Amino acid sequence: MAPEVSPATDDYATRELPIQPTTPRPTAPVESAPRFRFIRDSAIVAYRNLLTILRVPTLLVTATVQPLMFVFLFAYIFGASLGGDQYREFLLAGIFTQTVAFNAAFTTVGLAGDLQKGIIDRMRTLPMSRLAVLMGRTLSDLVVNILSLVVMAICGYVVGWRINGSIADAALAFAIILLFAFAMSWVGALTGLISPTVEVAQSAGLIWMFPLSFISSAFISAQTLPGPLRTIAEWNPITAVSAAGRKLFENGSPPTFAPATGWPAEHCVEYAVICSVVILALAMPAALLQYRKVASH
Repeated sequence: MAPEVSPATDDYATRELPIQPTTPRPTAPVESAPRFRFIRDSAIVAYRNLLTILRVPTLLVTATVQPLMFVFLFAYIFGASLGGDQYREFLLAGIFTQTVAFNAAFTTVGLAGDLQKGIIDRMRTLPMSRLAVLMGRTLSDLVVNILSLVVMAICGYVVGWRINGSIADAALAFAIILLFAFAMSWVGALTGLISPTVEVAQSAGLIWMFPLSFISSAFISAQTLPGPLRTIAEWNPITAVSAAGRKLFENGSPPTFAPATGWPAEHCVEYAVICSVVILALAMPAALLQYRKVASH
């Protein structure tokens, strides 16, 4: 028979346990507002894209060398027969606009390459905004466009182009050109997302860009084009942005060029802004919808 244990002699029963200090539980970090998280994610993606350019500087050849070729080609080879010094002033706003439109290929090829390499799939697994991937890409290409404009402006001063208007008007002209560049980057993003390979993306980005840029008044007067081509050129967004730049830079046309007429020519600044806003309103949702499709596969 087991001996009875008296409660008085049971040390364990009578012993007072020390009170353990309570340590506060770690609180989860407060997440930033979605708006600030989106800005942060977009900046990180843009920084990543710019680092790629810094490590592979040959990617800037298209953004710097090609515009210089167009400036010297049109200024000295065609310019002599189209108006000389006055044509060079007329030319630069068109070169600015055409170059930023062609630079949309950076977005097209960059997104197509990220898709082909699986980088988009990796980004999809991260806790980040889906729109930030596209916004970061277009913002980094906007920086490339700013660099292109700086190079072309310096080259333009070499060949005789001058800003004859006020500094405020010139700043507004460059802002309109960059707004158009940003809008075209979103068109490039959509093109890159629907292209199965980088090679297809590169070709698709140029097929429609060449006729759009040359059926315009970027290099000639639209009044010389026949029939339907003249109507297309008059309402072409590249014509509007080029005309807005010339108006704000106060760069006149050669005397042999017929003056532009019609509502787009008379309201070129307003029409250029409207074109860019409409392109953004159409291309941004379409690109985001296509990104969600390809990222869900």
